[in-house]
Amino acid sequence: MIDYRQATRNEFNLAVEWAAAEGWNPGLDDADIFWETDPTGFVCAENDGEVIATGSIVRYGQDFGFMGFFIVRPDLRGQGIGRDFWYWRRDTLRSRLKPNAPIGMDGVFDMQPFYARGGFEFAHRNLRMQGISQQSPQDTHVVPLDKLPLQTIASYDQRHFGYARPEFLKSWIRQKGNFAVGLINEGQLKGIGVIRACRQGHKIGPLFADDADCAEQIFCALTSHVAGQTIYLDIPENNPAAVQLAAEYGLEEVFGCARMYHGSIPTLPWEKIYGITTFELG
Repeated sequence: MIDYRQATRNEFNLAVEWAAAEGWNPGLDDADIFWETDPTGFVCAENDGEVIATGSIVRYGQDFGFMGFFIVRPDLRGQGIGRDFWYWRRDTLRSRLKPNAPIGMDGVFDMQPFYARGGFEFAHRNLRMQGISQQSPQDTHVVPLDKLPLQTIASYDQRHFGYARPEFLKSWIRQKGNFAVGLINEGQLKGIGVIRACRQGHKIGPLFADDADCAEQIFCALTSHVAGQTIYLDIPENNPAAVQLAAEYGLEEVFGCARMYHGSIPTLPWEKIYGITTFELG
């Protein structure tokens, strides 16, 4: 008898280890920050006392949810376990949100037909770009994010992410092994970016900016902080300027996911989104 239930903190650690084994390259502090964002948002399937599948059903208030960490133990795949568990996750997350609130996900390309049968609509592709960071000249308008009021950062983030997540941001900006900056011009915040240490290299995310020049200045500040090391930037393919930025700095596609939504597709300023925050939580 397979049971579906909320995961414990240790079981979520197992999910992160499984994600690492799948090649998803978690950040060193991702587990702690993800858990703090929504401790009730991580679930598992259990059989005879063993976890056989994991997943997340994280919500941001009652207005938006995000599904991720969908992993079935490799030796049990192809038996319908994942299908039933996935539908249970979808319906459970729907019950945690307001009626008709959208749910997002970044699913691997091969699974798009399955997710579409579950009511998810394709929006665009997010591509993981990899390269070696370079030392670049620093712009004096780029400042550490922790020098700015959290409310200022949260308001800017919400305009790009679409939903409020101040508690997540507080932890995301201050995590160990990261570097977080903002671009200030004429007293106004024009962009934000974070780079964090991962099991391999460093990931940039989010990278939000008012225009391509601002995005490049933030990108250069972040990558200069880890010059000579491997970096990853998850770009939305529907922003040509993000694609161009990655190309100009020699980044190459190594992985990708389909951004899909259940319910209405949120209207976001994708032309100002140069790097999504995470594949796991949006």
